[in-house]
Amino acid sequence: MIKVLISNDDGIFANGIKTLAERLALNYEVYVVAPDRERSATSHSLTLHKPLRVDEVEMNNGVVKAYAVTGTPSDCIKIALNAILDIRPDIVVSGINHGPNLGADVLYSGTVSAALEGAVNGIPSVAVSLINGYDKNADFHPGAEFIAQFIPKVVSEGLPPKTVLNTNIPAVPLSDISGVKMTALGVRMYTDTYERRVDPRNQVYYWLAGEIIDDSDEPSDSDVVALRNNMISVSPVTFDMTNRRFIEATKGVFEESMNGIISNWSS
Repeated sequence: MIKVLISNDDGIFANGIKTLAERLALNYEVYVVAPDRERSATSHSLTLHKPLRVDEVEMNNGVVKAYAVTGTPSDCIKIALNAILDIRPDIVVSGINHGPNLGADVLYSGTVSAALEGAVNGIPSVAVSLINGYDKNADFHPGAEFIAQFIPKVVSEGLPPKTVLNTNIPAVPLSDISGVKMTALGVRMYTDTYERRVDPRNQVYYWLAGEIIDDSDEPSDSDVVALRNNMISVSPVTFDMTNRRFIEATKGVFEESMNGIISNWSS
């Protein structure tokens, strides 16, 4: 039976992860290691200067074992693989996130980073997010059903090294999903607005309150456009950040000029 390790950044008691774990446990051997509280937008941060505490919790939904960790999503995957679990999972699934992870969101997302940590350890990994997951009436079941059907495909075919599949689910019933599309990351930028406020002790503080910029010029193959058309978006994301085209285009001129500077240091 396929062994699945689930994590997230919304916390182990969030509706998204509970719905996902319950559905996957019908077909797979499921383990959950997730933050004990919300850790959204923590990116790939790790806890270095304080201890991590791990508590086993009961999920009552067919999950083999579940643990709450006082750390980030990346902490959860790292400690699961190296200290908590006595099995090696066949796949890591992170989510279902309460809200989308489109375009530049992946740079900040704890959900995506948990999946990336799985890929760092050579395990096929998928991040999954629901577009309206922040709505208290959000239905996570369509996303959970899709991932349940998607897992055997990912496990059997594998993924390229250093690559995860960032998956976004439209907020519609299964019957209204118009298809699945492999997509590139769109733009999805925000207005970085900080509201200046004053607390009851007359101390100034700031609250990030930016809004999404609605860019109608998104490329047709982008994740943003796919979701607008009620399609499930699957974007292959890599943590290899080397710009190899830039190396090939500039290394001769760049290296020559910089080596000239270095040679002057020794003369």
